[in-house]
Amino acid sequence: MTHQLEGQRAIVTAGASGIGRAIVDAMTEAGMTVATCDIDAAALASLPAGVFARQIDVADEAALTGFVRDAIAHLGGLDCLVNNAGIAGPTARIEDIDPADWRRTLDIVLTSQFLSAAAAVGALRVSGNPSIINLSSVAGRVGFALRTPYAAAKWGVIGLTKSLAIELGESGIRVNAILPGLVAGDRQRRVLEAKAQQRNISFAEVEAEAFRYTSIKEYVPAEAIAAQAIYLASPLGRHISGQAISICGDTRMLA
Repeated sequence: MTHQLEGQRAIVTAGASGIGRAIVDAMTEAGMTVATCDIDAAALASLPAGVFARQIDVADEAALTGFVRDAIAHLGGLDCLVNNAGIAGPTARIEDIDPADWRRTLDIVLTSQFLSAAAAVGALRVSGNPSIINLSSVAGRVGFALRTPYAAAKWGVIGLTKSLAIELGESGIRVNAILPGLVAGDRQRRVLEAKAQQRNISFAEVEAEAFRYTSIKEYVPAEAIAAQAIYLASPLGRHISGQAISICGDTRMLA
């Protein structure tokens, strides 16, 4: 099956590592031209040749909107925006969370998606295959104790997604959210380690508890998230919009 993406143009935020990098690689392999940003300059240096890349902090409004504007100019237009940037945020009880950490988590996870969509929508309106893909989380569907800033932001992503799907549908722009579960990699390990420390139990205990509420008891590879993004970006996904699509092995609860 061909996804008919040759020559399509995409922006992926935070595309130098993890899920973002898997999406950049998959889109490049599918024949798309890609622009990405990341806060990690060293990781950006390892991107494939031909990827337009810039080091920014997506919490910086001027830097983010400037990157989107310049990326569209470099690509000669835009067909797909992937809002992937995010941080884990603090792991703590609500009374112990610094309000500054709350605000930064929302700025990076949620507000950056609003800003990049607003900056990109003009270019998407003149695309023949326009789409926005927002990365949420299973935490945006079931909640996550001790991770309230992250979970609240990810719930917000779903609200943003569904609202934009309605608003932009008249322009033919489809908008969807992907909700990863326990994704393989260093970031997931750090999250579980922080929770183990907060609860004063072992990593193995936290990991076992996490998988207790998941039907498929294995980590989701980042490539599985990228494969879903490819489908949603392609003409094959032209009738999919306003959806929150979980790729989580049937996670029913986050402990």
